[in-house]
Amino acid sequence: MTAKQDTIIGNARLVLADRVIEQGWVAISDGKIAEFGEGRAPGAAEDAGGDLLMPGLIELHTDHLEMHYVPRPKVFWNPVAAVISYDGQLATSGITTVLDSLRVWREDGAEDVDGRAGVLAAAISAAREENLLRADHFLHLRCEVPMPDVVAEAKELIDRPDVRLMSLMDHTPGQRQFRDEVKLRDYYRGKGGGMNDAQLDVLFARRFAYQKEYAVPNMRAIVALAHEYKIPLASHDDTTEENVVDAINDKVAVAEFPTTMEAARGLHAAGIEILMGAPNVVRGGSHSGNIAAVDLANEGMLDILSSDYIPSSLLMAALQLPRHVPAIDLASAVRTVTKTPAEAVGLSDRGEIAVGRRADLIRVHVARDLPVVRSVWREGGRVA
Repeated sequence: MTAKQDTIIGNARLVLADRVIEQGWVAISDGKIAEFGEGRAPGAAEDAGGDLLMPGLIELHTDHLEMHYVPRPKVFWNPVAAVISYDGQLATSGITTVLDSLRVWREDGAEDVDGRAGVLAAAISAAREENLLRADHFLHLRCEVPMPDVVAEAKELIDRPDVRLMSLMDHTPGQRQFRDEVKLRDYYRGKGGGMNDAQLDVLFARRFAYQKEYAVPNMRAIVALAHEYKIPLASHDDTTEENVVDAINDKVAVAEFPTTMEAARGLHAAGIEILMGAPNVVRGGSHSGNIAAVDLANEGMLDILSSDYIPSSLLMAALQLPRHVPAIDLASAVRTVTKTPAEAVGLSDRGEIAVGRRADLIRVHVARDLPVVRSVWREGGRVA
């Protein structure tokens, strides 16, 4: 990251947490926002050319690092090099803070990246220590509760200071995200190398057995571990009223990708922040055939967006939301990718243009209805 310096950025459309200043400026000092205002900037300023100037985006759930680490089936890239490549893509997509979602489980014969959380966590630390990263990286431990060793593997990472979120997942066929087992079969057939039906029969039978034996005790152990270490919890793919009750009892802070309107309404009523995929907004619906994020937004139940598997989708979706949902203005849409996710995981020092907050900023030009990130500052230093 480049050195912090005092900077004034002028002639910008400032996206604040509650409104937009059509022509404004921001002054940065010692890595923080020192001042901002409307009209012409005081003194010499970098000209933003009328582009949007908004807080750096905050990503709570992306497993995109895995694509850089295993770019082809059975091909494992240098993990630090993978982290650096992935980090560069995040920064140029406008993401200045990311919770890297690591799979905390091993399942032989399913995914090449299963059981690699420790390797990737170490690579992130190495890149950070050498000052090679543009974005600020934290960890999100994705815990597949039916897996036999998930609790032991979570304990190996839980006391790292960069762990900011743990999610409770269960991808057993026939429930939650994959209530339609055919969708899960299609998913695995489409993975690099693919799996045939006979192999999937074996995989699914093993998963049914694992869930029956391990899911309940592992769920209780992971929840207890998160509470012990004061790490926010996320539920995943809530579908039924029973799922909602479990999320409330487990004191979940964020509900990732609820699959039904029934579940979303119950979570919203309980005050749990609802996170949906930005690709869902951009594509106009869920790739798994579940509820559309825009439908939730129309009912006032969309709190946070996540790029999930396409980093550039986060900014695209935020800027498209006001077009899909007239009740959502630009400032409200940008909150779903800045202030609200920051607060959900206790990062209260960033996520909005306000005096004293971190100067994590992005300049965004919009052409042909597509956003292009022109410049990125992290703590006042230009990183892209």
